[in-house]
Amino acid sequence: MADSFSFPKDDYVLIGKIAKAHGLKGEVKIMSFSGQPQNIGLYRHVVLISEQGRLTPPFTIAKSRIGNKEAIVAIEGINDRNSAESLCGYGVLVRKDELPQLDGDEFYLHELEGLRVTTDDGQYLGRVHSFLNNGAQDILVVMKGNDEFLIPLIPGMIVDRNKEEMIIAPPPGLIDINSGEKE
Repeated sequence: MADSFSFPKDDYVLIGKIAKAHGLKGEVKIMSFSGQPQNIGLYRHVVLISEQGRLTPPFTIAKSRIGNKEAIVAIEGINDRNSAESLCGYGVLVRKDELPQLDGDEFYLHELEGLRVTTDDGQYLGRVHSFLNNGAQDILVVMKGNDEFLIPLIPGMIVDRNKEEMIIAPPPGLIDINSGEKE
């Protein structure tokens, strides 16, 4: 995710960013950081965060629908284009305690933040620093000092995970490509 917002990470999860106003009645287009804009409609309330780190009071989502690659959302109290345009660039947060429950083998990306990352052959790569989405899949950004590893979250990549560590099974060559080493 290219945008960086400073917010209380113990309480909130950043799910997207208001990209622009839509129409004349105050709707906004929200770019979903999960790559699944339809999920924004699952939340009843959102908190917005400015680029300077100021949180708004909670807003109620009146309705949402899917646009081309984003969610088109009507927010209660935002009733005209000027009000919608004033929200452009704001991050969209949801409270962690309002996230839907997941099945036992599922997880939210924010739950991986800070975990140690080790390969299945014991190589320590670093800690999960952040996430990206390239349109095809989510990617973990793992940092160890100045070294950065980009690990795609593809089926079978994570072989074990607990509250402190994640063990991955990278395909041959992935770690070498990330480290810049040449054979």
